[in-house]
Amino acid sequence: MENVSYVPLKQPIVFTLEGFIITKQQGYPLFVVSLSMYAVMLLGNITVVTVIAANTKLHKPMYVMMCNLAACDLLGGTVVLTQLMSHFLTGEKNIGYAAAIFQVFSVHTYGLAVTTILSAMAYDRYVAICQPLHYHAIMTTRRLVSLCFLAWFIVFCLVAGLLILNVQTPLCRTLIMHVYCSHQSILSLACIPNPISNTYTLCSFWFIRTGCFLIIAFSYLKILQACVMKQEKNSRGKAIQTCASHLTIYILFEISSFIIVVTYSFQEISSNAKKFCAILFIIVPPMVNPIIYGVAMKDIRKNIVKFFKSAALPK
Repeated sequence: MENVSYVPLKQPIVFTLEGFIITKQQGYPLFVVSLSMYAVMLLGNITVVTVIAANTKLHKPMYVMMCNLAACDLLGGTVVLTQLMSHFLTGEKNIGYAAAIFQVFSVHTYGLAVTTILSAMAYDRYVAICQPLHYHAIMTTRRLVSLCFLAWFIVFCLVAGLLILNVQTPLCRTLIMHVYCSHQSILSLACIPNPISNTYTLCSFWFIRTGCFLIIAFSYLKILQACVMKQEKNSRGKAIQTCASHLTIYILFEISSFIIVVTYSFQEISSNAKKFCAILFIIVPPMVNPIIYGVAMKDIRKNIVKFFKSAALPK
């Protein structure tokens, strides 16, 4: 068997993102579309955070967690959409090593933190609906801070492990066959396969996604059981309406993630279509989440209308 020698790249490394295979003329309308999506995402999430922060009546666990979810959406959407806008407008495909590592951190933090925050929100709704008399005793400020901290801390620790594996892996290539940098796309450039990294990635993602799914499933099954047992139709309808927005957001995120798996399983699908589907879970939920909150949650909707009315009035 012939021995193959590998020459690891030396710093500074500059990666090249394959990006979408488009012409320069196609890039301009795509830039306008991506800029519009980014504007909608920014406006929606910043409005939700501002309205909640400005109204002391909304300083409750459910709304505080909603602000955490909005911050997570802004992180993931900003990192990917700004990269896409630059690609569409200028055709620039190069990205420095430090920027690539930051993008890996941001994308994976977003992907995992969404599920941990939504599981914390599901627990909050479970306590509010199934144990309403003990809600304030259970969901104290200290418990709320602990839940939010834990939702981010677990993710940061697991993603930090990914970054350590990325940094320690010698790379022999620079072309990333994607539109953004991910842990797996950078490891595919390694001189030799890294089974430890693959095992760590699989176990960590399985641990987070499965654990959060079990928490959310348990919480909503208990909530459904409590709603069925409620005698008053008004309280039953209010409970279902409150949980509908959270469950819709979780299902939307999971469907967006599932589309990636499905599209990459079929070779007949074009490269551009696969790449487009691969960014859906980072673009669609951050855009749609504030709209879901605004439509489904009466307190948020009323305060958003009041906020824009007061902003429109002459001072």
